[in-house]
Amino acid sequence: MPTAYNRWLCALAIVLVGINLRPTMAAIGPLLDAIQRDTGLSDTGASLLTTLPVALMGVCLLATARLTTWVKERNGIALGLALILMSSLLRWLIPSADLLLATAILGGIGIAVVQAMLPILIRHRAGVGAASLMGVYSTAIMGGAFLSGTASPWMAKVYDWPAALGIWALPALVGCLVWWGATTGKDNVPGKPRRLPVSSKSRAWLLLAFFGLSTGAYTLVLAWLPPFYTGLGWSAESAGIMLGIVTLAQVVAGVGVSYWVSRCADRRLVIFAAIGALFLGLLGFAIEPQLGAWPCALLAGLRIGALFPLGLIVAMDHGETADEAGAIAGFVQGGGYVLAAALPLLAGFLRQHLADLSLAWWLMAVLCLVLWLIASRLRPGTHISF
Repeated sequence: MPTAYNRWLCALAIVLVGINLRPTMAAIGPLLDAIQRDTGLSDTGASLLTTLPVALMGVCLLATARLTTWVKERNGIALGLALILMSSLLRWLIPSADLLLATAILGGIGIAVVQAMLPILIRHRAGVGAASLMGVYSTAIMGGAFLSGTASPWMAKVYDWPAALGIWALPALVGCLVWWGATTGKDNVPGKPRRLPVSSKSRAWLLLAFFGLSTGAYTLVLAWLPPFYTGLGWSAESAGIMLGIVTLAQVVAGVGVSYWVSRCADRRLVIFAAIGALFLGLLGFAIEPQLGAWPCALLAGLRIGALFPLGLIVAMDHGETADEAGAIAGFVQGGGYVLAAALPLLAGFLRQHLADLSLAWWLMAVLCLVLWLIASRLRPGTHISF
């Protein structure tokens, strides 16, 4: 049996891994105007800096079973962190448009490998505490987004934007070393994972749509909320603080979900409240962006912070075994991230051709109604039969 020290060390390693899964994308938004000015990237091209990692995360996550066959979990997570480290370092050393797009691909693959393997490992090791640990892991992901989105514009002001993007290689290095040390001598997930026909189940597609649309709201805000406000005359630092408020609210909501999730079987009440908060925040961005900036950012952040871990937890709830939960989570995340990648790309297209992002907020507000309808069908105690 693992000692309390080993459990805490593994939990710390999971937190440090999670912190490194968003700076590759979150640091871009507040710096996007300077990046476009210096590299010549169009709005559509700039949107690829978020769209490519998210889409690749989805593609790689759909191959979760094959990945766990090719590489052991401990090694795979370390490899993913190494790819994230390399992508940040290259952005610092070679700050060109082509290299930025290439590192978006490299970092996206690294993030995907980690996100494909870590939930399975958590489910196997944590047992009945898996839901709470998944909430902690998801909160760490949002914490990394908060740190990078808030700090990057200030670093760019002191140094330059390549340094502000590249500095995130350092926490990736720390996370990789701590992960490797904390998992030394640990067995990997036992047995060869079964390949389950998840894609043939209509319920799995419903879960995919829920996760994809709710995550799409996050990627949309992550990519375009800071440029939206710099376009309204805000400084990059103020826009970074705005993104920081969003992500800080996500962290608070994620902590709340981590505390609450094991105490209530029916997740829908909090899901409905989170969707309502997002809807109001998006309406504020579209109708009164200056006056409602800070309360709308808070509302949107609280929603994102609740729905992201809930989307994963509800998906894993539908599996009766760890293998089934892992297979469902891999399918839902994989297809969900591919779906989510479309929203920032669409917003970039709208900005390039209409010079306005208000329509993107209206579109996401309409999709909130779709999310509400999907959530109403997520009754507790429902499993996917294989």
